[in-house]
Amino acid sequence: MKKYNVAVIGATGNVGRELLNSLNQRNFPVNKIFAAASADSVGKSVSFGDSTIKVCQITDLDFSDIDFAFFCAGSKVSKQYAKTAASKGCTVIDKSSLFRLEDDVPLVVPEANSSVLKNFKAGGIIANPNCCSIPLAVALKPLDNAAKIKRVVVSTYQSVSGAGKEAMDELYLQTKAKFIFENIPPKVFPTQIAFNLFPHIGDFHENGITDEEYKIEQELKKIIGRDIKVSVTCVRVPVFVSHSMSVNVEFENKINAKEAEEILSELDGIITYSCNNEIKYATPVDVVEEDEVYISRIRDDNSCNNTINMWITTDNLRKGAALNAVQIAEELI
Repeated sequence: MKKYNVAVIGATGNVGRELLNSLNQRNFPVNKIFAAASADSVGKSVSFGDSTIKVCQITDLDFSDIDFAFFCAGSKVSKQYAKTAASKGCTVIDKSSLFRLEDDVPLVVPEANSSVLKNFKAGGIIANPNCCSIPLAVALKPLDNAAKIKRVVVSTYQSVSGAGKEAMDELYLQTKAKFIFENIPPKVFPTQIAFNLFPHIGDFHENGITDEEYKIEQELKKIIGRDIKVSVTCVRVPVFVSHSMSVNVEFENKINAKEAEEILSELDGIITYSCNNEIKYATPVDVVEEDEVYISRIRDDNSCNNTINMWITTDNLRKGAALNAVQIAEELI
């Protein structure tokens, strides 16, 4: 089997570390692997299976000698280096939001729209979707194929790991402080996150929606491949890892919850819990370090015809980010 030279940009962050784990756990055919991060991290080591890799700066990389570069360092770094890397024949899989809505850049969830990679040539950029768009697409695309989605209403419950390691530290320190009657003011978040939640992820637009809500709405349309109606409210919750979503789906054609559950239960990458037997559902804690999209509480919405509700839970650092990027590379090879 052919082996590939791989670089992970942002290797010391939450997603970068998880990406190295996914590459190792899935036995991706790696020849050489490089870990790049900011100047502050140079000289540190990150784990790759049983070995460690010394961290370098992105400017030390020769992209003409790298087959796949996974960019996990945010839009600023992607804007500066991704096109340069691609111009040297390297395939860039970018986790930032920078390229996702560009017409000539594929936005890929392999279970939903891998066909868009059919004519992809090495030395281009592929966008990895938002951490909520990915599990939503995994769940909704097969249902759209079966009964044509008319409208989706989503409420997200997003963990702090989606905002990075400093956000996780803020939740931990604020929670600890509460037990000794102290208050730690927010630095990462707009308000206290410990024992609290708030409907605010990203900057607000003039029409009142946030960046995160806009991303999910637009990305879902691009991945599904149709201009479906999408309404999203994003909420940050005091959970360390895993995002959850309450999803209401209205279809143009006849379908009920039982039929939807049968469709979803037969698909790879999805674990469904039936409402018919014992009451069982997935919580954020249950799915940490799991690769699958967990779908539970699938039930009919009795207020509207051909409409169902469901609860979706996923480890946002794995299928919501790192694993999906690795699966894109696997699809290409």
